[in-house]
Amino acid sequence: MFFPYTSGRKGMLGSEKEVGRVAQTVVVGVTGGIGAYKACELVRLLSRRGFRVKVVMTDAAMRFVTPLTFRTLTGEPVASSLWEEPAYGGVRHVSLAQEADVMVVAPCTANVIAKLAHGRADDMLTTTALAAQAPLVIAPAMNAEMWRKQVTRDNVAALRARGAVIVEPEAGELACGDVGEGRLAPVEDIADAVEAEACRARDLAGVRVLVTAGGTREAIDPVRFIGNRSSGKTGYAIAEEAARRGASVTLVAAPTCLADPYGAEVVRVTSALEMRDAVRAGFDRADLVVMAAAVADFRPEGPAEHKLKKDAGAPALALVRNPDILAELGERKDGRLLVGFAAETRDVLESARAKLEAKHLDLVVANDVGAPGRGFDADINRVTFVTAEGAEELPVLGKDAIARKLLDRIAEMLARRGQR
Repeated sequence: MFFPYTSGRKGMLGSEKEVGRVAQTVVVGVTGGIGAYKACELVRLLSRRGFRVKVVMTDAAMRFVTPLTFRTLTGEPVASSLWEEPAYGGVRHVSLAQEADVMVVAPCTANVIAKLAHGRADDMLTTTALAAQAPLVIAPAMNAEMWRKQVTRDNVAALRARGAVIVEPEAGELACGDVGEGRLAPVEDIADAVEAEACRARDLAGVRVLVTAGGTREAIDPVRFIGNRSSGKTGYAIAEEAARRGASVTLVAAPTCLADPYGAEVVRVTSALEMRDAVRAGFDRADLVVMAAAVADFRPEGPAEHKLKKDAGAPALALVRNPDILAELGERKDGRLLVGFAAETRDVLESARAKLEAKHLDLVVANDVGAPGRGFDADINRVTFVTAEGAEELPVLGKDAIARKLLDRIAEMLARRGQR
């Protein structure tokens, strides 16, 4: 098992009374497998650890365990149908998704894993999962042959790449009589994973975060500009992940095609000089600054007042250097945690280490943007975290998962400094 958390005892959160706050809400999804009976013990264990637990079931799950069982264990109504009329009004799967601090699906069948991986939402459980902003924990359970099938492995990998936590099934005797992988993980391990996600969901509470994203545009004339291929996806993912973990987030965004990230205040800019002004305005209030934007190094010295006509021939563009925003921040960081990015096509790690030292950074995210299908304007990337202590290379991941890994590392750094 890969969970370094508590097992078989009261969890890290303790009781609601002990932590002196409103209990976090865990939405437990139960699907149609023989392991559904173990979800009863999971619900009981999570309740003992101080969580408020709400259960959502598939039709197949109700053939193994009745909603009455979970209603008795939780003291909460059980959601099972999209067509139920909630007593308080509203849309049930949306309200459940909004209440969730963590959502866990245990057991999770191969069918539901496939639905979650491909965004299908045709029942109460999958619509709730799709609407939820909360971390997702999945505990698969199925026949060994189904678990080993490449399509199942691909679906699990897709969910993991998007940031879901997978509590791997264990080997043992299965309901069909076979022996092999596919048996639901111990409920203590699943509860530990849920608890870890609940702690992560608050590990940046009170931290003021400034993030930059996107690629700046430097005007040639009122129509044309010098720019780059940055989509802003990584910076937006970092801003949203930080907000989900309780931080107060300001995102300074150069032009992108992305929707505003959940929970972040967005300040829109176009050019490098505008980004510099916006970053300076927010810097003094920030505890953590993540400079993920691709800022143009040069700009035209004097943009034309009117559109340049092609009949006049190719214009001679005189370029001037833009200010190095990151270097300026490094000179006056004053205890703040400062993170930069190094997008390179060669000598990636060497360039990242040089930037770390020259600009007084705490961490540099290095990535090879020359690799096909990764980096700029893509949904996946392969990055290396570079610090004064060394380098940690991550596998190819979705940008949401990279944001999660980065903020895990940042939270650890803040804790060592006594800022968390």
